[in-house]
Amino acid sequence: MLDRIAGFFRMIGRTIGRWLRLFAAWAFWPVMAARGWYVQRTWLVRLPILGFVALMVVLYGYFIWQTQVWSGFNPNFVSEYRLADRKVPAGQELPAAADAAAGAPKACQRSTIVDVSADLIDFNVNQNAWISSMLLYRMGFFGVDWDHTPFLDNKASFQRGVNQAVRRTSAELVDTLGRVRGTSGINNDLQSARGNLQFDEYSWYFGLNPFGFKTPSPSYYRSAMESLRKFNTSLASCNAVFDGRADNLIQFIDRVANDIGGTSDMLAERSENHHRGWFDTRADDRFWFAYGQLYAYYAILSAAQSDFSNVVAERNLNAIFGATIKQFQSALRIQPAIISNGREDGWIMPSHLATMGFYILRVRSNLVEMRSVLDR
Repeated sequence: MLDRIAGFFRMIGRTIGRWLRLFAAWAFWPVMAARGWYVQRTWLVRLPILGFVALMVVLYGYFIWQTQVWSGFNPNFVSEYRLADRKVPAGQELPAAADAAAGAPKACQRSTIVDVSADLIDFNVNQNAWISSMLLYRMGFFGVDWDHTPFLDNKASFQRGVNQAVRRTSAELVDTLGRVRGTSGINNDLQSARGNLQFDEYSWYFGLNPFGFKTPSPSYYRSAMESLRKFNTSLASCNAVFDGRADNLIQFIDRVANDIGGTSDMLAERSENHHRGWFDTRADDRFWFAYGQLYAYYAILSAAQSDFSNVVAERNLNAIFGATIKQFQSALRIQPAIISNGREDGWIMPSHLATMGFYILRVRSNLVEMRSVLDR
């Protein structure tokens, strides 16, 4: 009986070994065939091929390094702004300037929302390479979009999530926050920033549709960053406007709630219809897009609490703002090494998309409550 069991397992081992050898032969025969062809060529043919292979090794080495190293990533980076020390709402004259001797230049409070937005762009395109427009990212994995693979796309999705939040914020700065409604024109710096941030996220130096040379995406985003910083410099000199009224805060909160609500729907659709656990190759880019969006909105809404400090104090919103910030912080602590999109009632493979969606809905619920308090 034991001999029969041992023979059975030996048969399984031989079968597995045979299939592994067949797979290795199938996988490596093109390499061996190319090597046989290569050694028969002259050096006039070998050298260009060798140079091309060396170039690809360098490019892929750089690409892999950039996708795996997240420079400046810090979910607690909001603390660096020391928002609790800011006592004056954005755009209001600073007390030190108001008490200064006659003839001294006026000075107003900068907008932290604008500073945070500019810093997030700097984080995306200066402290890190913008992955989505890199040549090898656009080429894909043997023609397959990197977003359809389980590797090397997390950082790109995260960056696009951050960029989505900054885009939404720039639109609100142009339409409401950076002008006095009905009495002033659109600020040119904010308008320029919004236009540049709307640019295609995947543009490289050359494209086929339309055919020809192009300006890559990071260049447009750097221009947007410079425009935002220019606006804040004008604001600090009291030469620009930040309209920190309650109705503007209501509209801004509405836009943020709608934006993350759309992301919640995206997560829910993927979680409900494609729960393949660790084998769902699109779960990771959905998760990290949502994470990047929350990463940015965590900072932007923390900045909004400071920029609208007079409204927050008048409407007693500090407690609910604090609860919302804690929900952001809880969501940002979720950083799994491998994203799993299992069933919500599964016991082997977790459902990271459902978990992230849960935190997004809690944040959105707090924003809706905040809006209702403001609207009373």
